[in-house]
Amino acid sequence: MNDTTRSNIPVLDAEEILAGIRRWVEMESPSHDAVAVNRLVDMVETDLRRIGAKLTRTPGRDGFGDVLEAHSPWGREDEKGILILGHLDTVHPIGALATTHRFRKEGDKVFGPGIYDMKAGSFMGYYALQHFVRTGRTTPLPVRIMYIPEEEVGSPTSRELIEKAALKAKYVLVMEPAREGNKCVTARKGVGRFEMRITGKAAHSGARHEDGRSAIKEAARQILAIEGLTDYAKGITTNVGLIKGGSGVNVVPALCELEIDLRVPTAELAESVTAHILGLKSHDPDCTVEVTGGMNRPPYGKNEGIAKLFEHAKGLAKEIGFDLQDVPLTGGGSDGNFTAAMGIPTLDGLGADGRGPHALDEQIYYSSLVPHAQLLVRLLETLR
Repeated sequence: MNDTTRSNIPVLDAEEILAGIRRWVEMESPSHDAVAVNRLVDMVETDLRRIGAKLTRTPGRDGFGDVLEAHSPWGREDEKGILILGHLDTVHPIGALATTHRFRKEGDKVFGPGIYDMKAGSFMGYYALQHFVRTGRTTPLPVRIMYIPEEEVGSPTSRELIEKAALKAKYVLVMEPAREGNKCVTARKGVGRFEMRITGKAAHSGARHEDGRSAIKEAARQILAIEGLTDYAKGITTNVGLIKGGSGVNVVPALCELEIDLRVPTAELAESVTAHILGLKSHDPDCTVEVTGGMNRPPYGKNEGIAKLFEHAKGLAKEIGFDLQDVPLTGGGSDGNFTAAMGIPTLDGLGADGRGPHALDEQIYYSSLVPHAQLLVRLLETLR
């Protein structure tokens, strides 16, 4: 990295940035709808092709969309450079745009499905690359942008491609949204996902209740045990987020299934809590409990390389006119977890500022678009 000396700050157009974000937002793309996601991938591919990017599109699998990787028109493809990560999927269903998440601008707030998490940031990655093409300039390092189709469900089909691309990177810049007033992210908890299947014995709830063994009753005890693993002091949270069970109100339930979320700050805690969850046994000897799953995103800690990258970005932000701070640790996972765990300096949360990820009031702040895009441009032109 170079010293952060004073230089010309790029002149960028907030209205143009917002118009591009709107195009991407209005192409709805829920994670599990591969056809919808690929409609957006088609649009993004066309945009990237227009500026001369070299493209690789990997067909999706397991019901997910395609992975799109773009290489800057300059630089050798085998040369280590900068990897920008963004995702194109959202948690919002088709139809949210017309109902619960209508696109609109109210003062500094701009609303839309997935606009904060993270179509604004994903578009800004493209916009920064376009800026260099338009101005006829190149960056010291080649730039790659990878657009992921299923980050919201843990990137199960794209993780291998992300890690392969990261091997060619000196730095990784993740365009997830900024936090809590322009803050970027330098550490994330690891994420675990588990499924528990409890089998009991069905019986008539009135005539032969004593013959049954309730899977839901067993699940209730398991839920208390799982939720009891939460330890805020240690940074551990467990959440039973989905429950499915029973076949009728007058039937002792023979089956109940739970889906469990785990967040932990360190690899050591991830190993111990994972072992505990996988080792859970039934309280009722006539019920069986099966647990599958594990960590799907490793913890991402702020090491020396990340700290140095953050300080470089902080200096650039000061040139632009804002004080960049970082969130010491966040519970949300991202694709940056994968690259940081590989030891590659990774700076996350570089997208638009706003609030309400996944919520009914999901929004970005219009005033953050230009300074955050300027910061990305300056990172691309100063990292070496």
